[in-house]
Amino acid sequence: MPTGFTFVVADDHPLFRGALKQALAGVGEDSRVLEAGDFDGVKSLIAGTDDADLVLLDLTMPGASGLSGLVALRGIDSTVPIVIVSAHDDPITIRRALELGASGFISKSASMDEIRRAVQTVIEGGVATPEGIDLGEEGDPEISDLIARLQTLTPQQTRVLGMLAEGLLNKQIAYELSVSEATIKAHVSAILLKLGVDSRTQAVIRLSRIATDPLAGAS
Repeated sequence: MPTGFTFVVADDHPLFRGALKQALAGVGEDSRVLEAGDFDGVKSLIAGTDDADLVLLDLTMPGASGLSGLVALRGIDSTVPIVIVSAHDDPITIRRALELGASGFISKSASMDEIRRAVQTVIEGGVATPEGIDLGEEGDPEISDLIARLQTLTPQQTRVLGMLAEGLLNKQIAYELSVSEATIKAHVSAILLKLGVDSRTQAVIRLSRIATDPLAGAS
């Protein structure tokens, strides 16, 4: 394995972050692990870290809203691989996570060796999923349509959508992204068109289906 990886571990439970750090210690040499205990923290880390090689993301940490958190992080940096680490390891959640851009999925019940193998698979350019699981096909036409529409957004549009979901105004988003308010208005118009809705509120409501549905249906 190459050396010097930078990992971001995002989970609100310190003991589980410690377990992930222990597992990552067996991947490469001289690697560093950055930690976040809430969603604002991981957003800041991804936005401020140019050399992150992999993000391990809990879906239910404070400030995150299920898979919409994954969408928001993909908007901040579309190049860094994100692996979901969650106790909600049903096929629906795993499949939707992968369709929304995750590079892998690790169950919180996985062993240290399974975590290491999954991380190594993703670092080497593969996609990691739990063994022996049939992901099936999407059974909800509305969710299938929404995922397909979200996949058409550019990274910047995805980031703007995530900020709309946080309740930020156009001028606040423009300030955060260091662009003009007119640019944000153009992004919002494009987002509404691609999502097939007429207002910012409708766009946020559509995104919220991704936030709640898979986790609510998890066993």
